[in-house]
Formats: sequence, structure tokens, C-alpha cells
Amino acid sequence: MAIIRYKNNPIITMKDIKPSREDFEVIGVFNPGVAKFKDEYILLLRVAERPVNNDPSYHRVGYYDEGINSIVIEELKKDKNKLYDPRVVNHADKSYLTSVSHFRAARSKDGYNFTIDDKPTISPTNIYESYGIEDARITEIDGIYYINYSSASCLGITTSLASTNDFISFKREGIIFCPDNKDVAIFPEKIDGKYYALHRPSSSSFGKPEMWIAESPDLMCWGNHRHLAGLMEDSWDSGRIGAGAVPFKTQYGWVEIYHGATADDRYCLGIMLLDLKKPWVVIARSEVPLIKPEASYEKNGFLGNVIFACGAVAEGENIKLYYGAADESVACIDLNLSDVLENIVITQKVT
Repeated sequence: MAIIRYKNNPIITMKDIKPSREDFEVIGVFNPGVAKFKDEYILLLRVAERPVNNDPSYHRVGYYDEGINSIVIEELKKDKNKLYDPRVVNHADKSYLTSVSHFRAARSKDGYNFTIDDKPTISPTNIYESYGIEDARITEIDGIYYINYSSASCLGITTSLASTNDFISFKREGIIFCPDNKDVAIFPEKIDGKYYALHRPSSSSFGKPEMWIAESPDLMCWGNHRHLAGLMEDSWDSGRIGAGAVPFKTQYGWVEIYHGATADDRYCLGIMLLDLKKPWVVIARSEVPLIKPEASYEKNGFLGNVIFACGAVAEGENIKLYYGAADESVACIDLNLSDVLENIVITQKVT
């Protein structure tokens, strides 16, 4: 099976991104939404920033304040006896993220060399996005590009929807999945008159972080939720699974490139093949990873041993897969559909 990492990976790093303001620094650019628009490859990059901090005895956290319609900075005194998570600050009776994310557009003619906008393309604009917007997936339906993404706030993690027809102006459509839900990927066409989306409910006292599927008449109201696929014990995806790229259609079925992680947060990518007419039926699945962290930029970074994809461009047999590496940079892998299908086992026992 040919897994061809682009020779100049990573294709986008923190050094390529200008901070959105002078008192912020970029700490990661990763997990891009992906689309082919006219003759260009478009990435909506997740850019994670944090306030510049010259005093190690304090946390400086940024978040969107709807009252003044701006990102504000708050300083929190550190407890010198406490070990802090690099991603979350738990302080008194409230938790904050150590960074706040927005989306930045990048454009390319060849799919490898990108020109990146100097300013944010989509930024937090309401209370549900106060801690940032994350991990966009882009689905094109009848000439409209629908962008779903995770919105983080003290109210939880919701999934929001926006739309565009030019990647210049964007319309906020609203929240489509309530807390806590993420890893949503919308299918690029109706199936038997209905829209379908993969999603991943979280934070249940009994359930596990596994993949579900839902249907909708209008992309806004989602129902008939069904469990799609579970964890595989003692496997590469035994800790959590969720949608990665937007599913794409082949003669064999819908191909879904999904992510799986172990309990110690080693993230890899695998394949599910879903029935064309009944997408809630898994007809094949990877028993071993399609792609696992091997390169230095995948194994080392803000969160090492992580490969996380939100999008791919499938053109005939050729697939360009864009992914976040170690929650710090963006890389690209070229795949062939026949090689991808070699990675799956046609069996129902793992669904």
C-alpha cells in the first residue's frame, strides 16, 4: 500500500501564520477543512493563538466577550503546587482553554504551495464560540459550501454551521448539534431525499466516544440518530473514534476516513466503507491503521503522536489528504483509492 507523504511536509507551520493581533502569538495551525473551489484547493486552517505572557506566575487566557464584541485577556494567578494541562486551565469554579482558535483561509493551485490570508477568515462571534472555533469540515452541495465546526465555550462544545459560495463572505446558519457533540461530517448529497451526517456524542456517564449517524430534511434539524460504529478492544482505535474527512462517494460505497485513538491519545487514521443507499450500514472497516504517526512532525509537537484529518480532495482514483500533525502543523499525503480499499476488511463483526 502506497502512503506517500509530500516531500516538503509539513506544508504549513506556525511560522507561516501572522498573529491576529500584536499581543497574541500563534501556537498551532492544524486540522484544516478542505475543498476544491474552481481551480484552487482551499484550506480553512484552525489557527490557535494565545496572549503573549512574560510572567510565568500567571496564566493569560483569551476569550471572546460578546458584550464588547472582541477577544479579551484575563490574567489568572497560578497555583505553584498544581500541575496544569497544556490545553486547559481549571481555575476556581471556571475552566478556560489555554488558546483561542479561529479559521484562516489558504489557497493553492497545485495543492501543496499555499498562500495564506493575513487576517482571520472566520472568528468567534457569539457566546457559544467564546473559547474559539475548531476543526472545520467543508461539504459542497449544489454549489453551496457548508462549513460545520466545533464551537467551544463554558456552555460546552456545540456544532455550528456556516455557508458560502465564494469563500469570501460567510453566512452563519446556527447550531446544529447541542453539547457535547463534535466530529460532525455532512455527506455531500441527499440519500433517498434526506441529508445525512456523522457525529460523535461525548461526555456520557455510560456511553463511549463512538460514531453515530443522523438525518435531516434541511441541514438544520437533525434526528433519527443511530449508533454507527464502536471502539475495537485492544486496537489502534480502542480509546475513541470520530469522523475525519467528509465522506466521498465511490462505486464500492461511501468512503469515510476516520480517526481513532488509544487511551493514551495516540491518534491514527483508518477507513470505513458505508453502504451507498443505507449509510448507517458499515460494510468494511480498517483493522489496522491506514496512517499512523511516523514522521518527526507527527510524533513531536504541541500534542505528539497525533494525526487528525478534517478533509480530503478525491479526484477520480487520486486522493489528497490534508491533516493536522501533532496539533501544531499541516501536512499532506497522496493516496490512491485502490490502496485505501486494501486497508479495509469486509466484515460486520466490528461495527
